[in-house]
Amino acid sequence: MATYTMHVAGLTRELPICKVNDELYIGAFIMFGDAELTVECARELLKLAEDIEYDYLFTAEAKSIPLIHEMARQSGAKKYFIARKGPKVYMPDPISVDDQSITTLSLQKLYLGSDDAALMKGKKVLIVDDVISTGGSLKAMSALIEKAGGIVAGSMAVLAEGGAAERHDIRFLQPLPVFNADGTVK
Repeated sequence: MATYTMHVAGLTRELPICKVNDELYIGAFIMFGDAELTVECARELLKLAEDIEYDYLFTAEAKSIPLIHEMARQSGAKKYFIARKGPKVYMPDPISVDDQSITTLSLQKLYLGSDDAALMKGKKVLIVDDVISTGGSLKAMSALIEKAGGIVAGSMAVLAEGGAAERHDIRFLQPLPVFNADGTVK
């Protein structure tokens, strides 16, 4: 399998290049199980957020959960929010929005319990993700915050994939190219 050498947060990782469709291949950036990468990326993202005023951190499950937890731990935050991909029995009266991510083949929904939505109301919320690509998940998370009555304070990710690296509304640690079938950068 072809790989792409990624340098981020002072670390180097080999990302497997994976097929999304016949025209698009991506470098799979997976933080699960990589404690060193999670800790260092959290530290660097918190530095990027030093001038952003926010009350809470927010992400969507699942790959960014270790990252947001580590950011909360390092910053001393007592609470953060996670948009779930399905309603859970412990979520009272969940609110939801549609989400279309590049790494998920079908349309999905993101959910937030009304208890968390009530805490978010009127508060500034910083969106955190591992990778921002098409912006579909970012758009859905923003919509969920607004539906809860919160205010989007900003958006950040470890990596900005493809054209996302040209956006001015997100902060990120490193760009990540997209690839052709032969492993060359598009």
